[in-house]
Amino acid sequence: MTWLKRTLLALAVLIALAAALPFFIPLDDYIPRIEAEASARLRQPVSVESIRFAALPLPHVTIGGIAIGKGDDLRLGSVSVTPALLSLLQSTRVIDSIEIDSPVVTRQAIDLLLALAKSDPARPPQAATVRVLRIRVDNAVVRLDKTDFGPFDAQLGLDDEGRPADATVSTRDGKLKVLIKPDGANYLIDVGARAWTLPAAPALLFDELEIKGVASRKDLRLDAISARLYGGTATGKMSVDWQKGLRVNGDLDISELELRQVAAMLSPGARVSGRLSAKPTFSAAAPAAGQLANALRLESDFRVRDGVLHGVDIQQAATRLLKQGSSGGETRFEHLSGHLQVAQGSRHFTQLKIASGVLAADGKLSITPEKALSGRINAEVKAVGTSARVPLNVGGTLGSPLLYPTGASMAGTAVGTAIMGPGFGTSVGAKVGGWAEGLFETKPQQTPKQTPKR
Repeated sequence: MTWLKRTLLALAVLIALAAALPFFIPLDDYIPRIEAEASARLRQPVSVESIRFAALPLPHVTIGGIAIGKGDDLRLGSVSVTPALLSLLQSTRVIDSIEIDSPVVTRQAIDLLLALAKSDPARPPQAATVRVLRIRVDNAVVRLDKTDFGPFDAQLGLDDEGRPADATVSTRDGKLKVLIKPDGANYLIDVGARAWTLPAAPALLFDELEIKGVASRKDLRLDAISARLYGGTATGKMSVDWQKGLRVNGDLDISELELRQVAAMLSPGARVSGRLSAKPTFSAAAPAAGQLANALRLESDFRVRDGVLHGVDIQQAATRLLKQGSSGGETRFEHLSGHLQVAQGSRHFTQLKIASGVLAADGKLSITPEKALSGRINAEVKAVGTSARVPLNVGGTLGSPLLYPTGASMAGTAVGTAIMGPGFGTSVGAKVGGWAEGLFETKPQQTPKQTPKR
């Protein structure tokens, strides 16, 4: 057994030498060269904090503290490179794996990566001297302004020509998983999520989300989007193009979505509940990702059933007709419908119709980017065998709406009350005031019919 002892002793000496080897090989002198070559290839400043070599478990080099971009747009905690040792003697060197730990990607980094992804006709193709087999990313975070997506892990396999052969991305909590597979010159995208919260505003919580699409070097087409959320469903499609800036287009079919939480996330201050059904179409075009939200355009007919408008009581505003306006309370409705248009941060509701028991109303409403309200609500209230149609102006803010009568409504109310007394006279006067105001509204002129000549 002497030979076994000698073999184990020799193996222990080799392991000790391999562990100690990094301390005897200075690599910091290579940092300026690596920074200069990486900066030239990326056309962006690149800085490196440290380089170290380790022989175990396999010989590899780890580069730490990498920053790319003028404002550290892309930071990498460390990058470990494990080469295939025998390939180091060949013209094409093979990297078994590249492991990237704790990268932080900003919005500026995304714009940089999109720019690098575009073809550069001025740069001639070069023969590959390094071939990478696998790339693994651990504990990555995408930071967009004040929103973080992650941490997540990713694995990427590459073919003989350095193109992605397959890829997986998954959040560390296992709630979201993305599969990417090549399909000719394109890539098939398959997304699945359970109990997953959208990392960017609005922070929608998806009970289930499935997305299937196709990506290319110039665009992304998500042809099948299906989700269950807030007691309802949403299906649709979307496309993203980055050839000239960023362009987004899409449409959705929303059914029976409970509005209470969703409305507050879409527009802080909005307080409305009920089951929403709508078919919105949307688009946006901007030079950079950070400008897309301000460029959003959306349009949709919608209907809401069995809901409540919180913060305003339309029936009370129409019957009391307070000169200083009416605020507070709530309006319960059986049906609410209309048309929504969003452009440049403003929202315009037209063809509004509200129906609930003794109350019926129609009108229009606008909300500025500063959440100021303006518009007109024509309320028809039934009481004691009669009904009154009362036009009301809309003011205030989204968080504190205000309804107040128009001048004609106030004048009609005063006359009706003086002649017939409060109650019945007030409602009749309001009705007359609304009728008078409608009489003098500007209406489109109709072209008179021409009598044909005989």
